Amino acid sequence: MLVADVIDLLSSTVTNIATPSILEAFGAPDWLAPWLGASYALALGSMLVLGARLGDRHGARRVFLIGLCGFGAASALCAFAPTAGTLVLFRVIQGAFGALMIPQGFTLLLRSFPRDKLGPVFGLFGPLMAVSSISGPVLAGLVISADPLGLGWRAVFVVNVLVAAALLVLAIRTLPRIEADAAVTLDPLAVILLSVGLLGVLGALTLLQAPLTPWWPVLLGALGIAALAAFVAQQRRARHPLLAPSLFRKRSFTAGVVVGVGFFAVTAGVLFATTLYLQIGLGLAVLPAAAIVAAASVGIIAASFSTRALIPKLGRRLLLIGLVLLLVGVSGYLAVIALASGSPWLVAIPLFICGLGMGCGFGTVFAVALGDVDDSETGSASGALNAAQQIATAIGAAVISISYLGAAGGTSPQAGLLVCLFIVLVCTALSLLTLPLLPRRAAGTH
Repeated sequence: MLVADVIDLLSSTVTNIATPSILEAFGAPDWLAPWLGASYALALGSMLVLGARLGDRHGARRVFLIGLCGFGAASALCAFAPTAGTLVLFRVIQGAFGALMIPQGFTLLLRSFPRDKLGPVFGLFGPLMAVSSISGPVLAGLVISADPLGLGWRAVFVVNVLVAAALLVLAIRTLPRIEADAAVTLDPLAVILLSVGLLGVLGALTLLQAPLTPWWPVLLGALGIAALAAFVAQQRRARHPLLAPSLFRKRSFTAGVVVGVGFFAVTAGVLFATTLYLQIGLGLAVLPAAAIVAAASVGIIAASFSTRALIPKLGRRLLLIGLVLLLVGVSGYLAVIALASGSPWLVAIPLFICGLGMGCGFGTVFAVALGDVDDSETGSASGALNAAQQIATAIGAAVISISYLGAAGGTSPQAGLLVCLFIVLVCTALSLLTLPLLPRRAAGTH
């Protein structure tokens, strides 16, 4: 399950560094940049709850294996996409199969380990995300620079195919079998409404910077809002809603989703803004840009490994420490950009502090949000939390790219980055205000 999360995170983060190379190779406009990552995250996020329910109905092991096979095949399609548009389409397919694979992880873990062992289990996810966050950008930079077989950026997706193939052999041999529940009902209409709604809203945000007539973003935004409103109304009437209603009657879980959305949007925003600034704004090559972004990942690794055992003891207090560190790091980042005009390598210092904050929060968000969740709600809860993470990543990248491209205006990368960092600062502060609503302790420590 850890390896499955690794290839998901690699798929989410590799395009942070690979995007400028992809745009250049296809001669695509800058406004397409967020779609290379958001298309994957949006498809994954909007279908994760359905993936979790399919796992409950047909067996987590079976659905995981189907998702893994499809994920590997879609990665191969991405590797040999003929145009930027088809690459975005193949990323959507990749995300859809990822939605079958990823939510089975929490279901298998929550049903395989006793409650008193869940703290250490969730403690593994912080280091996992840390290693993956540094692996994605650095791996992409190394692979693109090495240019194996003349594949360039395409080799980034070939790596996914190789890892998925190896994981398939391992999964068939080791994954436990959990009985399917034929009584679990599915609701394709809800998934369609949710997907159309999210796609419409995100599309409207992204196309604000596109050279299209102004009514396109308005039309897409109206369609998205209408679809989301229809989704909420349909879920209220549904006999078997996509998300267990009891989950959102728990104030602690709802607050956990809100804080999680803010946290992961901020994380995606900081890293994506830095990539846009270094590569598109300053014109840095792939490898130096990846090395600077890696400063954040080094901070994530340091905090994740040093705080892993503290999740059961500190609970939401550890998340508080992480958000405060993020505030300090982003404030320092703002100061460096506003006051310093020297080497871009100075950015690495505040990025490291941001990474420390991210490392304190990665595993803690999920563990604390699941603190009051019952065993019968685990499938729905895991799908909702993973969906929140992916949707937040997509929205964070979209909002940051719009803000950067709009403020920079093609001539002032510093101005673009300052606007992005100010938005990140406000979102972090709002997450801090919601924090007292979370359970004090993590799952498995009551």
